Amino acid sequence: MAAQMANDVLKKIISEIKEGVEVGTLCTLGDNLILEKTSKVFVKEKDVSKGIAMPTCISVDHCICHFSPLRSDPPVVLKNGQMVKIDLGVHVDGYIATAANTVVVGASPATYEAMEVAIRMLQPGNKTMDITAAIDKVAADYGVVPIENMVSHQLERDQIDGEKQIIQNPGEKQRMEMEKFTIEKHEAYAIDILFSSGKGKPKDMDTRTTVFKRNEDIQYSLRLKAARALMKECKDKFGVMPFTLRAFDDEVKAKMGVVEPEKHGLLRPYQVLYESAGEVVAQFKATVLIMSNGLLKIAGLPLDMNVIETDAKLKDPELIATLNSQLKKKKKKPAKKDAPAAVGATAPVVEPVAAK
Repeated sequence: MAAQMANDVLKKIISEIKEGVEVGTLCTLGDNLILEKTSKVFVKEKDVSKGIAMPTCISVDHCICHFSPLRSDPPVVLKNGQMVKIDLGVHVDGYIATAANTVVVGASPATYEAMEVAIRMLQPGNKTMDITAAIDKVAADYGVVPIENMVSHQLERDQIDGEKQIIQNPGEKQRMEMEKFTIEKHEAYAIDILFSSGKGKPKDMDTRTTVFKRNEDIQYSLRLKAARALMKECKDKFGVMPFTLRAFDDEVKAKMGVVEPEKHGLLRPYQVLYESAGEVVAQFKATVLIMSNGLLKIAGLPLDMNVIETDAKLKDPELIATLNSQLKKKKKKPAKKDAPAAVGATAPVVEPVAAK
């Protein structure tokens, strides 16, 4: 349910992307559509939480992620030829679906194919480190670079950043500290891939952070009235999901109220990150369930092959085989029953076949 909503909203945003459109307008449209769609389900069940799991973020060209401007911010207007990344999430009763897509004519399939390879490696028993290595190999074949330390998370109920992580292009420190996880049946993951034409080194610039998430592990008595009011509204309206300051009626009070809780760790900021100017970053994200009969991609749109303009392609034979493999296991056809034996005939002896 949440996955279909995420896909529908993503499609609508993509259809609205054109020269002259303001990024903030598209972000507001995405959030409003999510709220509109989720308001129509579980209407009678007042205790069922639902709504935005990740505010609509639209990051252009060398902006990597989390750009979701406020109404009071200077307008950012789209131009022809820009690489536009849309990222959003929906939840119903705490069950989360997130998706992201990149729109630009002349795009490379590298990022999308890396996502599809990573998805197909979500097999019970596989190691997250092996998926990290596969993502790096896809990037190398296409001559691009994974954005350093970007994370694909396990999804759990009411938790958009679960315990298990798949880190793409981990830095030296992260590689030494990262935990090695094993994929298990009945888990859910948001596979989030970001590739760059540059060096893949994300950096924080002067862009205001507007997306936050409550940190329930930290306790602190806030002194400022504006901060206490903001945290109460966060808890009441957004629960444990990420939110944008754009969702508050009074943005001035929201900008004032967020300072103290962020300083003391009550709010986790989703910083707006950038590549070097002149480079471009592509992103694809999908939500995947690991089922008994294989993998189920519930959120995330297919790549429009009509926009692909590149001679580069995947070369690694193992990765090509993985990319071409099916998400779901093929059902075995039931064995044909033997015709009834004639009267007086001796029935053939059939040896039991060991299960594979």
